[in-house]
Amino acid sequence: MSAATARWCCCCTSCSSGPSSGRCVEVFYIYFRAGRVEEPYVSITKKRQMPKDGYSEEIEKEVGQAEGKLCTHRSAFSRASVIQAFLGSAPQLTLQLYICVLQQEITAARSIFMVLSLLSIVYGALRCNILAIKIKYDDYDVSVKPAAYLCIFMWRSFEIATRVTVLVLFSSVLQIWTLPVVLVNFFGFFFYPWILFWQSKSPFPENIEKALSRVGTTIVLCLLTFLYAGINMFCWSAVQVKLNDPDLINKSQNWYRLTVYYMLRFIENAFLLLMWYIYKTDIYLYVCAPLLVLQLLIGYCMAVLFMLVFYQFCHPCKKLFSSSISEGLLSCFKFLCFICKPPKSPILTDKAEVKSPENTDEARSSSKTIDSQKGIPHQSVSSNA
Repeated sequence: MSAATARWCCCCTSCSSGPSSGRCVEVFYIYFRAGRVEEPYVSITKKRQMPKDGYSEEIEKEVGQAEGKLCTHRSAFSRASVIQAFLGSAPQLTLQLYICVLQQEITAARSIFMVLSLLSIVYGALRCNILAIKIKYDDYDVSVKPAAYLCIFMWRSFEIATRVTVLVLFSSVLQIWTLPVVLVNFFGFFFYPWILFWQSKSPFPENIEKALSRVGTTIVLCLLTFLYAGINMFCWSAVQVKLNDPDLINKSQNWYRLTVYYMLRFIENAFLLLMWYIYKTDIYLYVCAPLLVLQLLIGYCMAVLFMLVFYQFCHPCKKLFSSSISEGLLSCFKFLCFICKPPKSPILTDKAEVKSPENTDEARSSSKTIDSQKGIPHQSVSSNA
């Protein structure tokens, strides 16, 4: 297992409630003390540059102990921000917006807290994207440009804002169906990695941490899939869990899974909005419901548009893709069209086969009558001669 994946799994157990104060104090101590004392031991890391003209160079870099510890703490803070965003800020934002809708009032303090919660979720999703890139391309020296950060920020902002709004609108009119919808979404994504693992018939992963027993490893994997399900409840998880892989992360770029996720999510959002439009109550008397539905659907389409721009033009490792996202989406749509294409009915083919000999017989009989009609005057002329 790679070091990045091991830190990710350990962070799920140790940083579920956010970074500790002791870690923060240690980071500040190392940061202000670094560079004052010469370090006797350094480690050498090797990273490959992005390929240019089909050629990639390997660069060696000396990393001191202080810099290595800061890098470890930085990774822990990034993973803790993802956990805090989707297991803390996301439910909080949904609850705050739900209360505002029922009370038909948005105070200044509550609006500020909702904006901060949304920014926290977007930042966690952005960090999840960056972590996925660094885990998948751990051997390369990856540098993310500002345009990529902007595309990810817009993509995640539209996606999360529309998703939370749709869930709140649906739950405000059909409270009894809210829990089944949430549980189906959550447990669907929770058990999906386990189903793929059981189908692969791979041995149980026991190399996560040497100090962990089999029960402890199971708990860590359950926490990892729990976080994975919490992320996918609100947006697409850039880190795809794969339990039958030694690194527990799917490092391949699967455009089919991405396409299916966004198609199903769009259909689900449209269905929930339709249910809200049908069963909306008097609290939405002064709301233009068709316009609101259209705005939310367009907002989700804008999220998909920024996602396509990011993967097509702004991804820092797009040169390493085996196929671009446009090619992947085109092949996905061709495959879906092939599946949705209705097969030829056997009844119609049988009817065509039955009609074909009748048509040939009718054609033969008509040709005979025409020949006979042409032969009559010919015989009369010959007899007169």
